[in-house]
Amino acid sequence: MAQLTLLLLSLFLTLISLPPPGASISSCNGPCRDLNDCDGQLICIKGKCNDDPEVGTHICGGTTPSPQPGSCNPSGTLTCQGKSYPTYDCSPPVTSSTPAKLTNNDFSEGGDGGGPSECDESYHSNNERIVALSTGWYNGGSRCGKMIRITASNGKSVSAKVVDECDSRHGCDKEHAGQPPCRNNIVDGSNAVWSALGLDKNVGVVDITWSMA
Repeated sequence: MAQLTLLLLSLFLTLISLPPPGASISSCNGPCRDLNDCDGQLICIKGKCNDDPEVGTHICGGTTPSPQPGSCNPSGTLTCQGKSYPTYDCSPPVTSSTPAKLTNNDFSEGGDGGGPSECDESYHSNNERIVALSTGWYNGGSRCGKMIRITASNGKSVSAKVVDECDSRHGCDKEHAGQPPCRNNIVDGSNAVWSALGLDKNVGVVDITWSMA
């Protein structure tokens, strides 16, 4: 009887010592239910916190590096059609060679960009070399009308004008043509930008760097 009591007591202590899933911010492989349960740029994959493949971090790939100054963490989540997306109020720091993901946008009326461009409340031809920047880089419109230089991994570069925001905080509505919020590191370029860089827009997303021109 004494042994059974000790066994039950040991089992009870083990159970109460386990943290409930999602009860706190979890690091690598910690339990999670949604993005808010994971630390920093980690996302919830199959109930465990892990690196976000779209951000390209390697926080969980061995030794965990110290947080970098100027890092940009998610500010929340937005659920669209049953899938959760991180939202951002910021973007990584702009340098003379800022890493980014180039995506393709149709800036014309009826295109996948949704409403008119924020900078001038106008639609634009896809023959123009124009871009939309993630919310943090758009910086409240401070870069509207300014030129940036985009460089692809093939060595080609092009100058393009900022005409719109790639909204990192909102999405999945009519204003955003039903699309989820942008990542925080997006340069959304027109067909003309892709062509000038010698890139196939059907690829969808490519690694680039950019700077102010």
